[in-house]
Amino acid sequence: MNDLILRHVKVVDPGGAHHDAEVDIQVRDGVIVRVGGRLPKGPRDLRIPGLHASPGWIDLRADFRDPGEEWKQGIMNGLDAAACGGFTAVCVMPGTEPVIDGRAGVEYLKRKASGHAVNLLPTGTLTKGMLGQQLAELHDMRQAGAVAFTDDLRAVRNTRLMLLALQYVQGLPGGPPPVMAYPSDPDLVAKGIMHEGAMSARLGLRGMPAMAETIRLARDIALLEYAGGHLHAATISTAGAVDLIRQAKARKLRITASVAAHHLLLDDGCLRGFESCYKVLPPLRDAGHIEALREGVKDGTIDAIVSDHRPDDREHKVVELGQAAFGIIGLETAFAVANTALKGSTSLRRIVQRFASGPRNVLGLPEAHIVEGAAADITLFDPEIGWTCAEDDLPSRSHNTPFIGQRFTGRPVGILARGQQVLAPAYRSSLATA
Repeated sequence: MNDLILRHVKVVDPGGAHHDAEVDIQVRDGVIVRVGGRLPKGPRDLRIPGLHASPGWIDLRADFRDPGEEWKQGIMNGLDAAACGGFTAVCVMPGTEPVIDGRAGVEYLKRKASGHAVNLLPTGTLTKGMLGQQLAELHDMRQAGAVAFTDDLRAVRNTRLMLLALQYVQGLPGGPPPVMAYPSDPDLVAKGIMHEGAMSARLGLRGMPAMAETIRLARDIALLEYAGGHLHAATISTAGAVDLIRQAKARKLRITASVAAHHLLLDDGCLRGFESCYKVLPPLRDAGHIEALREGVKDGTIDAIVSDHRPDDREHKVVELGQAAFGIIGLETAFAVANTALKGSTSLRRIVQRFASGPRNVLGLPEAHIVEGAAADITLFDPEIGWTCAEDDLPSRSHNTPFIGQRFTGRPVGILARGQQVLAPAYRSSLATA
């Protein structure tokens, strides 16, 4: 990407000097060198009708299955999927085999991701072995580059241990990293398959009640209020959780939250056909919860929209619903899903903020803008184009997704990051060379 000019680009960069302007952007050796109208012709031009640009998007929740299950998703393959989805950085969950609970694991992830356009941001486990019995080596992992700590989908049952974690992270280098908690009471959701409600009763499936999320979140917020620190409520899915977070923010607590893109679009009725591709954690909820989540995105109660990318092979997914693994892939489709769900009710500016500035705020990273002299960390996308998702659009090794054949509005075009340019498969023939 020695010298590239992006032509007639609509900039979506709230707080930036060029927000809402249509400009040409020249990037040379990984740096934005000129932003303006009708720049002189360069060695390479990228012209795509409807092209938009924003500061690079960050995904706060993806599972790459490496180490341990690389046949489902490797590091480099996962980063390719992230680039295709418009992400210039991605937080990788630590629930691998073995789990990432020490310095060596963090260093392993960073080493394997070296040289890719997408920046891999490692997270470490909160407890050793994710067993919930004692804190992991948080200080060593932080020094090695861990950006957050989480036991992924496992609950920290020990209330005192959760309290100690919130206290301990406040003394770590670089300020307190977020303690990412998946709010769910494991006893209330045990053996559940879907959201507990009218649909689960109709289908005769064991449900997971909404209160399982709010009970655990209320506990963690109480601990945060007592201990301080930074609590991040990961992939909330209920109206009650949105209300609890809104109230906690009003009390000036350091709490942030994310929602998976698919929870903004799909409801529990998708399981009428007992299709395992719709089996996710937290479960798909009903219309009332979905509306509350959309409102939370709109008013800023929810800081980030995430992919919650969880690749799985056919042996674990294409089986009877009760036996199927939870999770879908989402890196390539997260923006399209969220934009389709929110279009008409939430501005494009707000949606982009939940992919760009919101995640940066969660991780305590500095703001990024499209300005001359800044490193080119840019996501390219078209928010208006209609398209149908096909298998060729998904670089992920696993294809456990309900979205193949789904019609969407808006899609990522590619990224400019770390001195490299990566375009999504559908756009790789768009680059013109003088």
